[in-house]
Amino acid sequence: MKRFVLTGAPGSGKTSIIRELEVDGFSVVEEAATDVIARQQAQGIAEPWAHASFIDAVADLQRARQMRASFEQAETQFHDRSAICTAALAVYLGHAVSDALSRELERIKSEAIFQKRVFFIRNLGFITHTEARRISFEETLRFERIHDETYRNFGFEIVFIEPGSLLDRVTTIKAAIALEATG
Repeated sequence: MKRFVLTGAPGSGKTSIIRELEVDGFSVVEEAATDVIARQQAQGIAEPWAHASFIDAVADLQRARQMRASFEQAETQFHDRSAICTAALAVYLGHAVSDALSRELERIKSEAIFQKRVFFIRNLGFITHTEARRISFEETLRFERIHDETYRNFGFEIVFIEPGSLLDRVTTIKAAIALEATG
């Protein structure tokens, strides 16, 4: 199975793209951080990302989802973020990369879980705030740079998906994977 990661700054449109790829018949794996935030906020923790344990909670959920999805009989699978993103998030938040996250990053590398080409969804030029997304647009640009650097440091090739219509962005991704399959 070929597993591709979609990454980028918060609010760039990753989830919309993942939903469209799913509608088009691709196997998809949900993003974890938003679900961890929602669960912890429901437990009364207003800003879960302020706690170092947040990083491990996200990495644990990502691993569980990736492992569960590995049993699917799909030729191609798209992941809304990965543990590499979680390492970038740790840097952005000023948290240390924990032993648990380090082990997960090593597992991803040693088992070659993901394709080396990562689809980096570029920001849309604005940010829409939610309970989980309280970041300013300026901070999304910083977060975007950290993600780019982190993926490159882990040896991934970045394929930028520029702003545009949802259909255009999805078509660009599908064309890139078709091109990879042919040669």
